[in-house]
Amino acid sequence: MLAFVFMTLSTLSVYGQDASTLDGVAAAPVEASATADAALGEALFKTNCASCHKLYKKAVGPALFQVSERYDRDWLYKWIKNSSAFIATGDAQAVAIYNEYNQSNMNAFPQLSNVDIDNILAYTDTEKPVAAIAIAGAEGVAAGVAGDNSMTNNIILGALALVLLLLVVLLIVVNKTLKRFAEASGIQTEFEIETEERTPIWKAFAQNQFLVLVSSILLLLTSAYFAYGALMSVGVDQGYAPVQPIHYSHRIHAGTSQIECKYCHSSARESKHSGIPSLNVCMNCHKSIGEVAATTYQEGMDEYGIDYNKEIQKLYAATGWDSDEQAFVGEEQPVRWVRIHNLPDLAYFNHAQHVTVGKIDCQTCHGPVEEMEIMYQYSPLTMGWCINCHRETNVDLQGNGYYEKIHKELSEARGGRQLTIADLGGLECGKCHY
Repeated sequence: MLAFVFMTLSTLSVYGQDASTLDGVAAAPVEASATADAALGEALFKTNCASCHKLYKKAVGPALFQVSERYDRDWLYKWIKNSSAFIATGDAQAVAIYNEYNQSNMNAFPQLSNVDIDNILAYTDTEKPVAAIAIAGAEGVAAGVAGDNSMTNNIILGALALVLLLLVVLLIVVNKTLKRFAEASGIQTEFEIETEERTPIWKAFAQNQFLVLVSSILLLLTSAYFAYGALMSVGVDQGYAPVQPIHYSHRIHAGTSQIECKYCHSSARESKHSGIPSLNVCMNCHKSIGEVAATTYQEGMDEYGIDYNKEIQKLYAATGWDSDEQAFVGEEQPVRWVRIHNLPDLAYFNHAQHVTVGKIDCQTCHGPVEEMEIMYQYSPLTMGWCINCHRETNVDLQGNGYYEKIHKELSEARGGRQLTIADLGGLECGKCHY
């Protein structure tokens, strides 16, 4: 569908005709219908036109802003409702457009009335909102505010450090003054009297064998506890959230847009690995989505400090996509993604077995992905964590005819209770270590 609802909107000068003429005759002045509703037109535009057209930027088809000022409205009615039939009449401009776009037929929209088309045209006359400019200015203001906050924090920390230094100097001066006064008057301080009469505390402690023994045992147990915790955390990267070369918001894609996890990670259905989606999967949508909505952009800047539009441009650069030409014209650049979830080589895990056979939701292991702006490792992925899951997860016996007999026998042998993964050998070493 290279030519969609408004292929006439491209800048044409075919057969020596200006775009404002039709068959050599000047088009009638176009004025928006007094009853045209831009809000209704927006809904119709998004339903019928948005997959190929944008208002202010070229997509698969040309930009549609102020198209009603460039073309005759009656001509647009005929073209939009049934372009193929209109071309068959031999209309010069219709034929020229058909040939320019490699004779690609566009969909017919006979269900759209003239009023519907008037509403769409009213929407295409909408001036570009200044939100993008305002946001750009807000970005600078936010940067300035961040700079001011940073400067303010530095000033406060500097002032506190200066006060602390003054207090230390004051204490030293007071202490020296008191000592000089005591020496001049020949008075012994209370501390000097006590130190002459009492045994130093470290010497008294060393002489008490019971305290030495108890303290040594306590020190050894504490050291062993922390040493064991440190050793057991080796290779456990729970909470690991690396910065990726191209930012990808699971919150927006899996949450707001409700894209199913396996649309991108399709190999999780049939393979051991869930796989890293090809950039072509991203471009299925981002050929038409070059910029996010103004509210989404502002949210990304305010809450996460991320410019979503720049990240989309990184995707275009990596795939060689030219949004103006709507074609892959550049060389592809490899993206060095940083792996987040990584099991040791001695452990075997099969995504298909869990996702397809076990029907386990992705969130069971990966957490609330639909809420994550930056993806991180949610679960510890330790052996103990896996074993506990196998002990607690019941087997879904519905529609599993292959194991029907063994499931029945095992369930009867266990008093008729629900079977768990552990009952089917989920705790055998060879299941995960082969």
